Amino acid sequence: MAKKAEAGKSGSNGGGEVSLRALVIHGANLNLLGEREPEIYGRVRLEDVDRELIELGRELGMAVVAFQSNSEGEIVERIHASRTERTDIILLNPGSYTHTSVAIRDALLAVKIPVIEIHLSNVYRREPFRHYSTIADIAAGRIMGFGVDSYSLALRAVRGVLKSARSDRH
Repeated sequence: MAKKAEAGKSGSNGGGEVSLRALVIHGANLNLLGEREPEIYGRVRLEDVDRELIELGRELGMAVVAFQSNSEGEIVERIHASRTERTDIILLNPGSYTHTSVAIRDALLAVKIPVIEIHLSNVYRREPFRHYSTIADIAAGRIMGFGVDSYSLALRAVRGVLKSARSDRH
């Protein structure tokens, strides 16, 4: 079952409207964050990650919507839905779909929204099959190896990524 968390419009930038919208997508097995392999992924639960991202987004003047699903199809549908929601950027931790999902890659290409790829662990210090990413070449950037801080680092990078993406289009 997919889970969604969202920041309200008030409270960001001293109560004003948010200027940017970030969609955070957590892929397969991330609902078990804090329980599954804590020696690799840590003990922080996904709900806590989402709450902290929403709060950081408020501080940065961004609305943050978080979504998690173990289903590749639901992730693809959520990416498609971002087209009509004025989503400025997608922060994506595909989980194990990183290495296999052409469908997620094609969805990202179709919506033409910049994406930052996120991983909690440094995939290059793990099994060789984890070194390959189907989206690395289309991502604006990749952040990995910093545990749950990888998410906040990505959120803090959003404005620079969007500025770069806008200048690339002109």
